[in-house]
Amino acid sequence: MLVKWIRCGVVDRPGFDRGQRGWAALRNQPGFRGQGGGWSRAQPGVVHLFTFWDGRPSHDAFAAGPQEGLAAAQRGTFEMLTEHLFERRLDVKVGFEPRFDDIDLVRVALCKVRPDRTDHFTSMQERVWNPAMAGSPGMLRGVFGQGAGSDFLVLSMWDSATEHGKYREGAVSRLSERAELDADVLSVAGDVVDVVQAWTV
Repeated sequence: MLVKWIRCGVVDRPGFDRGQRGWAALRNQPGFRGQGGGWSRAQPGVVHLFTFWDGRPSHDAFAAGPQEGLAAAQRGTFEMLTEHLFERRLDVKVGFEPRFDDIDLVRVALCKVRPDRTDHFTSMQERVWNPAMAGSPGMLRGVFGQGAGSDFLVLSMWDSATEHGKYREGAVSRLSERAELDADVLSVAGDVVDVVQAWTV
């Protein structure tokens, strides 16, 4: 499975929202698995969107053709768009499905890992982080993916901000130390996203 993460700064909120609802046409695209996203809790006006595909060929076929027509409806409503692509490596909880209809919040992290530490980082994700998140009340599912070079995505889906907050307060510093996170990563950039159900495809 391929995960596409899009981040942009919105300058016309009503116009962007209208245009985003038009992406429901993705349902008809071969290889499309799901899309969802919402507004950053920390950065006003910033939107994160996550799109899932069977693989790169179906994504590339869409990007080379139908994408332009759908994107036209949002032209001028946003700026500073960035895109990242990741191949799924692990599920955070068994049987990940790209569904957004039952979640309230997404936590996303981009981890830039030291090239000589990628194997250790992946092992710690599987042995330390994933079991801790999977065992947290309110964490419904998630995915761990690898992008270009030694960039990694950690995406987790939660049924409430309250439950995510409890996990953050109780576990993150302890788990970071146990997983030797500081030795593995050059940087971690993350955000917490309030899901907009009207954008779910």
